[in-house]
Amino acid sequence: MSSNKKTQSFNAEIKQLMDIVINSLYSQKEIFIRELVSNSSDAIDKLKFESLTNPKLIPDNLKLEIRLTPNKENNTLTITDTGIGMNPDEVNQFIGTIAKSGTKAFTQANLANKDSKSKPDLIGQFGVGFYSAFMVADNVTLHTQKAGTDVGTIWESNGDGTYTTETAQRPEGFGTTIILKLKNNKTENADQSESIQDFTDTHTLKSLVKKYSDFVSWPIQMNVESQKENEATKQNETVTEDLTLNNQKALWLKSAAEIKPEEYNEFYQHLTHDWQKPSKYVHFKAEGATEFTSLFYIPSKKPWNYQTKDYEYGLNLYIKRVFIMENCKDLLPPYLRFTKGLVDSNDLSLNVSRELLQQDKLVIQIKKNIVSKIFSTLKDWLNKDRAEYEKFWNEFGTTLKEGIPTDPTQTEKIQDLILCQSSLGDKLTTLEEYVSRMKPDQKEIYFITGEKLESLKLSPYLEMLKQKNFEVLFLTDAVDEWVIQGLTKYKDKNLVSITKEGLNLDSDSEKKEKEVIKKAQTERFAALIEKMKINLADEVKDIVISDRLTETPVCLVSGQNDLSANMQKILSQMGDAGPMTESKRILEINPSHLIFEAMIKADDDQLKNWSEILYNQALLSEGNTIKNPVRFSKLIADLMMSSAKH
Repeated sequence: MSSNKKTQSFNAEIKQLMDIVINSLYSQKEIFIRELVSNSSDAIDKLKFESLTNPKLIPDNLKLEIRLTPNKENNTLTITDTGIGMNPDEVNQFIGTIAKSGTKAFTQANLANKDSKSKPDLIGQFGVGFYSAFMVADNVTLHTQKAGTDVGTIWESNGDGTYTTETAQRPEGFGTTIILKLKNNKTENADQSESIQDFTDTHTLKSLVKKYSDFVSWPIQMNVESQKENEATKQNETVTEDLTLNNQKALWLKSAAEIKPEEYNEFYQHLTHDWQKPSKYVHFKAEGATEFTSLFYIPSKKPWNYQTKDYEYGLNLYIKRVFIMENCKDLLPPYLRFTKGLVDSNDLSLNVSRELLQQDKLVIQIKKNIVSKIFSTLKDWLNKDRAEYEKFWNEFGTTLKEGIPTDPTQTEKIQDLILCQSSLGDKLTTLEEYVSRMKPDQKEIYFITGEKLESLKLSPYLEMLKQKNFEVLFLTDAVDEWVIQGLTKYKDKNLVSITKEGLNLDSDSEKKEKEVIKKAQTERFAALIEKMKINLADEVKDIVISDRLTETPVCLVSGQNDLSANMQKILSQMGDAGPMTESKRILEINPSHLIFEAMIKADDDQLKNWSEILYNQALLSEGNTIKNPVRFSKLIADLMMSSAKH
């Protein structure tokens, strides 16, 4: 070593910034691996770029690589690269000054080169990543030497506000070596809230490289000890092997034409740890003003924790092949949370720690492009492979429908992807198919919500619609109550609940034909209706003649601005019951049913009991519970006994 060592102090501003880098900037200490490996990758990229005009920079026998060397005994971790290295001036400029990024300066210096294919794809942009080493190290020593020179520089600091520099030739020649004297994790001051990681442990290092730097284009090497049997002695011996830690091949950066389906499936398993094949994968590259590559998958089955609060969604984010964050919600809306995959962009703006996206126009545009691509994929899938799309729908349709009430800007696209059960049969139908089958005299799209499909098929609300051969959509997902509030029309056809008041099923000519009959019925049952209103005053807000019933004596309907019975039940189950869920409903009576002729002749006590029975029957027929089942049973038994006596 030479005797030209100089000690220098960070100024107050830099010292404060360094304290932020070490203690506050990064959410996890393990991030330092990503930062230092990315710096090494940049250094090799720079060397390759410079060698285009100066081939002699790279000797024929040089291995372009990054190497990790852990040492448990000395509690050190060494990171070495065969990159371009730095001269003394560059060390002072880029290492001696925080936030002075060598990568950024290098990129700007080469902007004049218009040959984009030959430009290096550099990762680092901020220049603070090097100082992340002090999160895990008490002392950091850097020995670097610029390619094409024989002068090396040693930079050393323990993070106390000073650093030393000296010139000394690097034994390996050009490149960079960083030695981290790791902190003692067993000290009393160790933060017990954070899991303690041993960065000299080969398994830990392998997993961190796999997580953050698996697709860095240069090999990341490490010597690993393992036990192998000696063929001569038949005894196990400790051998040291040179292990490549990273995959290097970023599948998404290859041309789709070069990738086999099994490779896509294998990468999906690597990405999600779901060992079932995905039902679909989409690989695309956006070019133009917004450039990024995306590879996303639609699983074949819901993850086991899909319906829980702990379920994490979002796309994995890479910047130039380096992993930045998992489950990035900024790039995927919640109603597409079934989508798994990644986005790799060269241009996204991150905060200085590279852990948070800046909310800029580019993020919004990437998200818009991804959402649009998912929608076009689903639409194409629906049109070309209905059977497979229906499998997807049965798994994730409920999630997709959430987009209608939560993202009205996408209603037009989502509505064409919806599948529903209907009164026409067991086959699922789209809204477009429903409209194509509408009868000439049918004005609106009819639907009914409820918990169970079988119950809806038997619902008394369907009676007149069946008679007219009008198709009814059966909506059985809890989310449908919210969906239908955002989807009030489809192709100028109103969506109308058949459980709401004012259901208009007749044509103008039919109304005229029935006018005289309905007037007579209203007059005949007016007195009875008034008495029933008194008997059920605490339960219903009105009693009217029904246009929808042909067989069932009564049904309950909601006011146009009131919650449906199904919505009231859902809110009650969620614990959100309140004044709105307690609103009274309207009882419709079927004037053609003989029970009402008998009720006209009944005495007041009978009329009171029969009114109560009919109200409870209406509740039961729509799948609701009654307030007093014991009393209801007694009333039915008394009615049966009375009938038997006659």
